[in-house]
Amino acid sequence: MSSTIEEHERWESVTDEMADVLRQKSGAERLAIALRMWRFAYQLVSQSVKNQNSNWTKDQIEKEVARRMSHGVI
Repeated sequence: MSSTIEEHERWESVTDEMADVLRQKSGAERLAIALRMWRFAYQLVSQSVKNQNSNWTKDQIEKEVARRMSHGVI
């Protein structure tokens, strides 16, 4: 099943309601939200890598998580 550009944009867009909520937050609050989201994503990716590669060392797992989280830049 391939996704269309419209479907991709829909999932990466913030709704008007959510944009209003975020506008009411301070910069520090928005940054804290982003940090919690990043940490949650990191935990999900890390656990997935661990589950898929149970024989890997902690270092191997951390390198793979960094690669995935950076979209291959690292």
